[in-house]
Amino acid sequence: MRTRYLLALLLLIPLIDAFVLVAIVGMELLTWLQTVALVVLTGLIGMILVRAEGRSTLASFQRKLASGTPPTDELLDGGLLIASGAFLLTPGLVTDLLGFLLVLPPTRLPIRVALKRWVVVPYIDKQTGGLGSGKVWTFGFPDPDQAAGNGENPFDMGQGETTQQSRDGSGDDDIVDVDFEQVDEDDAGEHRSDS
Repeated sequence: MRTRYLLALLLLIPLIDAFVLVAIVGMELLTWLQTVALVVLTGLIGMILVRAEGRSTLASFQRKLASGTPPTDELLDGGLLIASGAFLLTPGLVTDLLGFLLVLPPTRLPIRVALKRWVVVPYIDKQTGGLGSGKVWTFGFPDPDQAAGNGENPFDMGQGETTQQSRDGSGDDDIVDVDFEQVDEDDAGEHRSDS
């Protein structure tokens, strides 16, 4: 469902761009030749900025790899720079504005943070069961209220059948059922003196 909205938005942007260009020429703010020159000029300046930022991001990517830290921010920056280049190559002032927002570091940083928070981390959490953000049950029992809300037994760890099989004797040979009796030290001393 999100894909349809994203596709509709991507088709709507060039339509808005065309209306803006027609409005600029129609209100005689610029002539049609000046408008075309402005679109070409913003595209060229944007591509120069994309190239410079791409080199900077690649150098930062290589430094992080050499130091052994994951270059997650640089990967997101690379994706945003690719999108910026696509917007800047599309003729129009609205797409150029979007391209400039993605290429300039002061405006790219909040976009990258928002993208990481609301798109990347939830997707990774969904795929890994919470390992992406560290929200995973690693030790002890899960929260009984949370598990009870799901209609599950919070203390059932999926081994109920195996335990029942081992009691019946129909389980694996590796499982041993042992009975024991706890003896206090005082009782143990009396038993030793009697014998």
